[in-house]
Amino acid sequence: MSMKVTFWGVRGSIASPGAETALVGGNTSCVEVTVGETCLVLDAGTGLRRLGNELMKRGPVDLTLLLSHVHWDHIQGLPFFAPLYAPGTKVHVVNGANGTPTHEVLRRQMSAPTFPVDLNDVPAALTFAEVRERQRFHVGEAEVTVAKANHPDQVYAYRVSSGGSSVVYATDTEHYRCVDPRLVSLARDADVLIYDAQYLPGEYSGEGGMSRVGWGHSTWEAAVELARAAGVGKLVLFHHDPSRTDDGVAAIEAQAQQGFGDVVAAREGLSIQLGAARSARAA
Repeated sequence: MSMKVTFWGVRGSIASPGAETALVGGNTSCVEVTVGETCLVLDAGTGLRRLGNELMKRGPVDLTLLLSHVHWDHIQGLPFFAPLYAPGTKVHVVNGANGTPTHEVLRRQMSAPTFPVDLNDVPAALTFAEVRERQRFHVGEAEVTVAKANHPDQVYAYRVSSGGSSVVYATDTEHYRCVDPRLVSLARDADVLIYDAQYLPGEYSGEGGMSRVGWGHSTWEAAVELARAAGVGKLVLFHHDPSRTDDGVAAIEAQAQQGFGDVVAAREGLSIQLGAARSARAA
């Protein structure tokens, strides 16, 4: 069955609207994956607001929300997610165990005095589950595999597979001195790898400025190394720095394309049909 991946938010750290980011988009992390009638959403950044508006047009909303982690830029869209306020909506929230129940974390941003509607009062039916390293589970027609990533606080990457197609979502992770063997295993032979490429190599190492080592983000060079090691079909550069202009993202995309055959920078509105991508790759 064909799998479709759609990007609704592609920025990291903080939303960055403006003329210089309009082509790539300024919303933070939110990616929709559909397999038949199964809808999975990867992260609830500010891009979730527009996705919610689109889902309301399709009919009753029943989805699984896979959170990489609960830092603000990955959950700030939830209070403005229109289906949350519609009776009949079902949202199953999945997050890695981090010591604090996910419901409590999300409620903190949706309770007085910081937000006028308490999470406990929304009409939607919410359920919660915690996952751990190497766990596998099924969501409708999709299988989800979990792997721990490298970032301050607990962060998890996900592989969504169905009918021989697969997409890996690995954002807010740091490569350190070698390719992460956990992510190589998770992404092995995946059709699409979505990977954190927030920094230029020089920015990451601190050439001429402040080092970003230990901040939990990666570079396009590390993305290419991981894509090669895992043998993925397509690499999507993701979690763009909020200060990166459209031209800056395009320049990184061009550099990465010199090191790996099929690379694209994530942009809001980008859609990828994985069934079609697999057929083209086989040919």
